[in-house]
Amino acid sequence: MDWHTLLQRLFGDAHAVQADGDFLHGTAQLDGATLAIVGTTGHAPIGVALALRQARAVLDTLALHPGRAIVLLIDTQGQQLRRRDELLGINRAMAHLGCCIDQARRQGHRVIGLVYDQALSGGFITSGLIADACYALPEAEIRVMRIPAMARVTKISEERLTALSKDNPVFAPGVQNYVAMGGIRALWSGDLAAALRDALAHAPTDDVRAADGAERGGRQLAAAVVQRVLDAA
Repeated sequence: MDWHTLLQRLFGDAHAVQADGDFLHGTAQLDGATLAIVGTTGHAPIGVALALRQARAVLDTLALHPGRAIVLLIDTQGQQLRRRDELLGINRAMAHLGCCIDQARRQGHRVIGLVYDQALSGGFITSGLIADACYALPEAEIRVMRIPAMARVTKISEERLTALSKDNPVFAPGVQNYVAMGGIRALWSGDLAAALRDALAHAPTDDVRAADGAERGGRQLAAAVVQRVLDAA
């Protein structure tokens, strides 16, 4: 779904969101409340400049509109793979974006992520996965690595990883597998405005992804390990 159609289904004409290249920013109205909209489009690669522009939009919301909810619209192919961005410190820029989102949450801003097209790798980790809760459209594509790339990194054959992916969501791309693992809280279809309204009202402010993954059978050990660490602290 393109971002124009998405915003129409979420807010009708009650928004002032614009695209500046691959960067989405602006505001929208829902039930009389103003929301800050920050995101990306065009399968954007997240480089230093784009990460910092998103971070600036989040920080401006904190400074100028305390308590305003933030909706992150996610469509990214992951981090920008260019020497220039590596030399400029893409790792720090993306970490800065994640810290800004975390700070917004700590200061009482509701932060909701929505994967409406594609979410890959670090571009997703430092945005939607740091929100209070992240949701997705059923047709969205989410993955960290394709199986061939995973095979090269792990030294496990593609055939073995393909077999593992049939029973274990951790090894498989796909939005349903991220729901099973707890990374995506739920899929939105039908009335998207109603889904956003419900998320703003009821999305947890604590990180319950490990517990969701255990309950859904997608990550069976993470919650138990987290609890053991907390018990030992």
